[in-house]
Amino acid sequence: MAGDRAAFGRICSALLGLWLLAAALATLPLSPAQAQSTALGGMDAVSLRDMGRPVGGDPDISTHWKGQEWRFANEANRATFEANPRAYAPAFGGHCPVALSDGERRPGHPELFVIIEHTIYLAGSPAARQLLHENPTQVLKQAARHWKRLRR
Repeated sequence: MAGDRAAFGRICSALLGLWLLAAALATLPLSPAQAQSTALGGMDAVSLRDMGRPVGGDPDISTHWKGQEWRFANEANRATFEANPRAYAPAFGGHCPVALSDGERRPGHPELFVIIEHTIYLAGSPAARQLLHENPTQVLKQAARHWKRLRR
């Protein structure tokens, strides 16, 4: 009986360790090659914009646009994107609008997305995301002004 409990404890410890390892690996950022080739970290842009929530895209349901692979949860979303990709691509080329409003060009992160008036914006940090939520009009106005100069 005592041996069974010890074995059970070891199995539980091993499973907990595997779960913690899997959770840690899931938080790792994409490699630079993956980040450059897969738009929005592999999230479905149509679900993101239209439903306001991240949905993982399927690599088998994808299209290429502007040098990136765009993945979708289903065929209907891919067709919707292909009909008007600019409507679903992040504004400012995926750069953080808060950084742009300060005159800096920094990439945004797909997991820090913000939807404002049916447009996807990618914040560069949790603090930038909060600032964008709190004062979208001012941030976006300044970002647009600087983007004209910085997008080259």
